[in-house]
Amino acid sequence: MRVLTKSRFKQALACPNKLFYTKKKQYANVQLEDSFLQSLAEGGFQVEELARMYYPGGVLLEGSDWDYQLLAEKTAALLMQENVIIYEAAFLYDNLFIRTDILVKKGNKIELIEVKAKSYSPNDDHTFVGKKGKIVSGWKSYLFDLAFQKHVTQLCLPTANITAKLMLADKTATASVSGMNQLFRITKNKENRTGIEKKITEVSTLGNQVVTTTDVNSLIDEIIDGKHNVLENLSFEKAVAFFKETYENDRYPNWPVSFSACKSCEFKHSEGDEKKGLLSGYKECFEKQLHWKKTDFEKPNLFEIWNFRKGTKLFDQGKYFMEDLNEEDIGLKEAPGSLTSSERQLLQVEKAASNDNSSFVLKEELAEEMASWVFPLNFIDFETSTVALPMFKGMRPYEQIAFQFSHHVLYEDGRIVHQSEYINTTPGEFPNFTFIRALKESLEANEGSIFRFATHENSIVNAIYDQLQASEELDKKELCTFIKKISVSKNNRVETWKGTRNMIDLCDVVKKYYYNPYTKGSNSIKAVLPAMLTTSRFLQQKYSLPLRDIDVKSLNFTEDQIWISMNGTEVINPYKMLPPLFEDWTNDAIENNLSGITSIDNGGQALTAYAKLQYVDMTDPERESLKLALLKYCELDTLAMVMIYEGFRSLLD
Repeated sequence: MRVLTKSRFKQALACPNKLFYTKKKQYANVQLEDSFLQSLAEGGFQVEELARMYYPGGVLLEGSDWDYQLLAEKTAALLMQENVIIYEAAFLYDNLFIRTDILVKKGNKIELIEVKAKSYSPNDDHTFVGKKGKIVSGWKSYLFDLAFQKHVTQLCLPTANITAKLMLADKTATASVSGMNQLFRITKNKENRTGIEKKITEVSTLGNQVVTTTDVNSLIDEIIDGKHNVLENLSFEKAVAFFKETYENDRYPNWPVSFSACKSCEFKHSEGDEKKGLLSGYKECFEKQLHWKKTDFEKPNLFEIWNFRKGTKLFDQGKYFMEDLNEEDIGLKEAPGSLTSSERQLLQVEKAASNDNSSFVLKEELAEEMASWVFPLNFIDFETSTVALPMFKGMRPYEQIAFQFSHHVLYEDGRIVHQSEYINTTPGEFPNFTFIRALKESLEANEGSIFRFATHENSIVNAIYDQLQASEELDKKELCTFIKKISVSKNNRVETWKGTRNMIDLCDVVKKYYYNPYTKGSNSIKAVLPAMLTTSRFLQQKYSLPLRDIDVKSLNFTEDQIWISMNGTEVINPYKMLPPLFEDWTNDAIENNLSGITSIDNGGQALTAYAKLQYVDMTDPERESLKLALLKYCELDTLAMVMIYEGFRSLLD
């Protein structure tokens, strides 16, 4: 039975063609490998299990997940009761199938409660609908999902009075107990749909409620009645019929390709997918609709252009490739002293079109910028966590936790020292204030310039500043003074500042003065570092030697560590050279670990690791392995910044 489920309905909202590719094992899906998306999904399951605690006594329908008829029959039998609460109630009508997170029946009245981990402020009048009367884009998928649920439920129960509600993480609420996040354990070996092991039975254990229910029924009715289109010129009921017929018949709907939908398509090849024999739904769409050949996919195209807001207009005009573009298409705007966004875009287009892989640098301007930096140079990187269910008493949903930093120092004579690091892996211990004390002690050892990469570190110290202001820490005045010295106040603050040692954003330096075609337009440190290593003879020669031979001191790697390794003529990304977790463990030991993590080489894996380290019953060997992997990953982040600085220096020399 091919039924249109609510998850498939949500996929089709972005692009109906996804209905043809979804759940087919022969097609690649980059979302399956995204650790950040996985952590978001796990957070959603935690909130769902928490939400049920506030509707006790419900009947959970679980198992037989693909027997749609059986689940619908079980639901119908339960609804014969005058009053009942059902978790995962199922409704099947003419090959439309939905399951509701929580259903509450009281006589003829039914509440459908959709639980989401998304944060929500009850005080915001324009959360769901903007001032111009349109649904806010960030909420569209959630609201149309709920509309689909109400629509199918109403078809099955035509005389029922149905109300649709959302239950969301309340970002204005404060936890009154610690460890809430750990009361809903994310497990590796799933015994239920959510994979959550609940550690409590009484809702009173939870203290203050950090989720809130909001009635969105009138807006849901507007969607069903066609006031808000699902897709352009496609009302709700027409969309449901179109999606259902498409999926029932396993038919490729030939929905027109578009810049925004195709740019974010998940059915693309990631590294190694083609070698595995996996197909690309993205490629098939372009082959069928635009008749692209193999050589067309090899050409640099619009999707690769950094921060390109004119992509939709040009794509609709049939300009798909960089070789088709000119200055007018880019909308070139120049400014003295640095590269504008449009200049970077034009550089990317011109170099790609001419197959020029040489780096571009504004040497005089970069030299002037670097001349203002004060030695010794300090490079810092933070690892942080933000979760729906607060880990500590006094915190709100999605409030920032800073659990780790790395600090490299580069001296004027060329010495590189991994000066210090901080990590807190103690379960139940709020780290932010000890984190900022350790950072203060480390950075106040000299008066040199401080560097971060992108805005994250500045945002985190701003968040800690607010936490300190609300705290009773004896040294909060000194810590706040330090924060203001090394940062700039975020927008929309009543109190504003720009510190005398305000952290220099190395990513901003890259954007202003440097472009490397091997980054493919990305300014992420994970793209800039390997690109610079590929083009810098100086870096290749230096880092192909062991650390002991190049005067680089490390706290986590041996003196034998070599950071440049080649795959033929290509430099291997150093992040891919980080050692796997548990490499010396037996298969049985790995199978029985709690974390389920195999490597840490990106921020999503790092925040997941920290959440798992809060498990008090984790064994010491596993805890130590995770800790060491985090330390190595964070150290590489700051060493990467040092390498990028050295790459700049070599370009100028």
